Order: sequence, then structure tokens, then C-alpha cells
Amino acid sequence: MTTASTPPTIAFIVPCYNEEDVLPHTLARLVADIDGLTASQDIAAASYVLFVDDGSRDGTWRLIEDATTQHPGRVQGLKLSRNVGHQNALLAGLLTQVGKADATISLDADLQDDVSIIAKMVEHFRRDQAEIVFAVRKERSSDSFFKRNTAGMYYRILNWLGADIIPHHADFRLMSDRALRALSQFGEVHVFLRGLVMQLGYKTAIVEFERLPRLHGETKYTLQKMMRLAIDGITSLSVRPIRLIALLGIILFFIFLGMSVWVFGTWIAGHTVQGWTSVMLLFLLIAAFQTFALAVIGEYVGKIYFEAKSRPRYIVEKEIGGASENK
Repeated sequence: MTTASTPPTIAFIVPCYNEEDVLPHTLARLVADIDGLTASQDIAAASYVLFVDDGSRDGTWRLIEDATTQHPGRVQGLKLSRNVGHQNALLAGLLTQVGKADATISLDADLQDDVSIIAKMVEHFRRDQAEIVFAVRKERSSDSFFKRNTAGMYYRILNWLGADIIPHHADFRLMSDRALRALSQFGEVHVFLRGLVMQLGYKTAIVEFERLPRLHGETKYTLQKMMRLAIDGITSLSVRPIRLIALLGIILFFIFLGMSVWVFGTWIAGHTVQGWTSVMLLFLLIAAFQTFALAVIGEYVGKIYFEAKSRPRYIVEKEIGGASENK
């Protein structure tokens, strides 16, 4: 383990999926930044970047192979047998580095994560003994109105549901080798790293940064994938949605009792029961609630189904440049 006076060896983990357009620019920037951090003795000369190819269908892996040849020892590659999603690809890269580096720093291939704050992240790790350092966005002015407001709402909902998560933090973080070893003990098939990391309980620190614009290529995170990640985050960290369904069911039951008393009292008084429109609206409300409840419960049951199968979260097909296999 490194000390405050000894520069730590840092492994930079970069998941890639069809990043042929952006990868040459990312490679040049990261290698230059690592060389600069090495020269300033913020990190050790043995530090390196590991590109994880998440089943890309373009020339991403070919570029990674070329990079390991051009920058021996500085660049490594890990090729997964198929596309397993960003979270599992990132997890694969992290777990392969257990015991090989003092700490890892994960970041996106588009380099919208500001690498200029890496020195601050390493400083918290070296001098403050923080096992995990979160990079948190200062503000989201660069996002669209829809994404900015839905993201804020999502974090508020997660906190309300009791999930322990850092708002406006994605997957740009530093994790010590000790934290990685603890993370490797979690065996969920549906991985939501932003929540799992907070479950480790180690000392943490926060560094703020401003998200940079994407200069090359196109984002691979579609609205559908963001919705999937949001649902995984909620159902992975909290069972409160099921409890809320139970509470709404109780409320609807008391509404039913109240209406039953009213209908019976009206019949005793000899009056014709009016208001079929309101009855139909209440029926539609209950039907909608039941459908929603089944969907939420089905989401949890589906997760149990996949967890029970215990399938591997990823399978390593090839490793180059020094990475070691971890299946």
C-alpha cells in the first residue's frame, strides 16, 4: 500500500462500446495526462490505463490492440465476449485490477469527465486516507432542460426511497485496492455501482468538477438505457416501492369501506344511487393501481429470477498489455 510520501500506482479504467471515433483522442489525452501526473510525482510511473471493450461492433478493439503496442506498459486492454452493459463492463475492469494497483480511477471514454481534477482525487487518497473519492458535478447547465430536471427529480426520489447515493455523481471515482476487494464480495447480477460503492462504508471524499462537452463521436446512453439504469438503481437499493404499494392498497380499501357505507345508507333511505361516473372513475383508478403494482412487483420478481440463475456478469475473451483474467 502506498504512503503519503510515495506516489501511488493508479489504474485508469475506461469502458468502451463502439468508441472508434473518440478512442484515438481519448488515448492521446489520457497518456499525456498520466505522463504529466507522473512527472509531477502525483502518481507512480507504473500507472496505466485499461480500456475495456464491451462487445463493440466497430473497430474499437483493433484500436486498443494498436494502443498497447504503441504504449507498452502504459496501455492495457480487456475484451469481453459480448456486450454486457456499461455497469458490468466497468465492474469487469475494476475487479481485474484487484491487487495490481494502489487505486483505480474510472471514467468515460468520451472524456467529458474532467481529468484535470485527478490530482485532487489522488491527494485525498494519499493525504486524507480516503478509500473512495467521488467526482461530483457542480451544475448541469450543459444538459438539456429535460435531462437536467429529470436527473434532479431522480436523485430526490432515490433519497426519499431511502437509497444512500451521492446526487450528481455518475461513475467518475477513485477507489482504493481495499475498497475494490470489498466490492468484489457483492454478487448481484444487476449491478448499480453508484449505490453499491456507498454500501462499503469506508472513508470517502468529494471533488467537484464541471462536465465537459463531448468533442467526438455520439453518446451511447440512449433514453431507454437511462430509464433502465434508473429503474435498476431504485429496485437495487430499496424495497420501499413495494411498501408504498401496500400503503396505497390500504388507503383504497378504506375508500371502498367509506363508499360502501354511503351506498348502503342511501339504499336504506330509499334514494336512488347516483354518480355512476364517479364509480367508473374509481374503478379505473383501482385498475390502474393494480396494473402499476403488478409491474413494480414483477420488476423485483424478475431480479430474483436472474439472481437465482447465478449467471456470470461478464466473460473475458481476451487480455493484452498485462491485464489478468477475472471471470
